[in-house]
Amino acid sequence: MPKKYHLHPKPAPPRFAAPGPFGIIEGDGCLNCSNCVKKSCVYSVFRKREFDTHQLMDTADSLCKNCFRCVQECYGRILSKSANPEFRSLGNKYWTPEIIASNWCQAETGKIPVSGGGYGGPFAGPGFDSMWTDMSEIVRPTRDGIHGREYISTSVEFGRVAQPVAFAFEQDSFNGAETSDHGISPRVEASLPIIFDLLPFHSFNSSVRLALAQAARETKALMVVRAEEMEENLGPLAGHLIPLLPAGEVSSLTSTLSGVRMVEVPFTSSGEVRERVREIKQINREVVVAVRMMLGPRSEENAFALAGAGIEVLHLLADEEGQEQGASSPRFIKDLIRSIHLGLVQQKRRDELSLIFGGGIAMAEHVAKAIICGADAVSISIPLLLALECRLCGRCGPGMKCPVEVEKINPSWGRQRITNLIAAWHAQLLEVLGAMGMRDVRRLRGEAGRAIFREEIERETFGQIFGEPVAKARLEKEEGYVLAP
Repeated sequence: MPKKYHLHPKPAPPRFAAPGPFGIIEGDGCLNCSNCVKKSCVYSVFRKREFDTHQLMDTADSLCKNCFRCVQECYGRILSKSANPEFRSLGNKYWTPEIIASNWCQAETGKIPVSGGGYGGPFAGPGFDSMWTDMSEIVRPTRDGIHGREYISTSVEFGRVAQPVAFAFEQDSFNGAETSDHGISPRVEASLPIIFDLLPFHSFNSSVRLALAQAARETKALMVVRAEEMEENLGPLAGHLIPLLPAGEVSSLTSTLSGVRMVEVPFTSSGEVRERVREIKQINREVVVAVRMMLGPRSEENAFALAGAGIEVLHLLADEEGQEQGASSPRFIKDLIRSIHLGLVQQKRRDELSLIFGGGIAMAEHVAKAIICGADAVSISIPLLLALECRLCGRCGPGMKCPVEVEKINPSWGRQRITNLIAAWHAQLLEVLGAMGMRDVRRLRGEAGRAIFREEIERETFGQIFGEPVAKARLEKEEGYVLAP
């Protein structure tokens, strides 16, 4: 298979030593052996170790791969391993230390993280962990796209489905302004079903934005950026940028609208959004307009109304942990995706627009699972920060200093780290598609038969014994959020 279908990661070592899950403890009683296990470490941990004066930590803890060979083979039994409290304090209940460390590793190497010891974690849990994907085609190596035997497409298109010219001229949702001069609705293609979204916590400087934009170009992805941040150094990258337009008149944004393929507008009301889109289309008919909306208690109602109004793309956002916003009993993004997707299917409008979902997308497997639930693509933000060595320590407020100085990164280093992360995620998406016998990621959308949902199995099993309401209440208490009806 031609190399152009693959991303090309390169090693990008971290600037700061990352805390490892275990620390090396060296006791007294060294026998001064001539064949010291420190010399024979297969990863050269003890030869490479230093003391990081910036973070006041022994770099051996981050270099160690935890094979425990040194502990087992030391004749004096002076070496031992202990859980690292600094590592356990990373992130939170959703963004666990293991997820953070996995993204760090992928950003450094660009490779799929592999554990020779096998998977030792739980086989079910809340959120996306309540889904099991179907890998029944994994025994067919001819479907294996990651190793080059067969091309598997991960490209997606955003916009309304192209209609026959005669039918397109009959459309009047925006008085004909939503179609191009040749009567076909514009569409934007991206090589990945992954959008780079606005970074959380606070606005970063031009170096960080340039690194992100260059990585978007490198991976042929799209990136959301505030319209006021479209600086001169981002001009050559405009084809990969999605400006988020501010509220108000669009007449002053003519130059911004003329150089991009896709823009976003914040959701206010269906009527106001429709008028805003009409004004944008009068300036540039070829631009695709996405509506950015928070996922809340009225998500379905608003999404269906916007679909009926002829909106081309919906960008729907949960919070950073994938929870519905503004609800007393929030639903998880997985259930929200399924609810909106299936609702549009029932209304026979699903193929009329594209759905992008963001919030809580923490690992590569979440991309495939979100698409199975009904998304066309996902947007990510925190994983991009993790690629830049973010610790998720919350020290991003005014007057607080970032421990890894994200704002001081070299753009070329940041570009490579983000490219590596996306390359690793892309490779895992290819693995999933190949194991399912699929050659196009667009075929995966809404294919719920390709997954087993724990809550459905629980209801079928315990619902017959205790009644469905009891089984549903039991699951909601265990999961911590409201399940879809």
